[in-house]
Amino acid sequence: MPLKAPEKVPEVGFYYHYKHDPKGEVGNYAYEVLGVGFHTEDECREEDKNMVVYRPLYESSVYKAGRFFDLRPLSMFLEKVTKNGITFNRFQKITDENILEKLKKIKKEMYE
Repeated sequence: MPLKAPEKVPEVGFYYHYKHDPKGEVGNYAYEVLGVGFHTEDECREEDKNMVVYRPLYESSVYKAGRFFDLRPLSMFLEKVTKNGITFNRFQKITDENILEKLKKIKKEMYE
């Protein structure tokens, strides 16, 4: 059976998770989305067929070597969450050029 591309996928780039604290470090709960992967096995769960591939831009010993990535089901990455009665995207694309420059520097220090 041929793979069917999902209708909506996040753009490659930098995102904040909803837990990001704007008063904290610029990299807290910041991630670089590298793309979307497709499960190669026919027997996988439906929600695992399309996974977002991304990595954190904050210190974590697991990622220090730059060899590990996070995977999250696409539907979960794109969903909205409600916290304290407010609904918003689980991940929000970062567009502020000043923040992007800082995150690019962090990325270079961590992974290149």
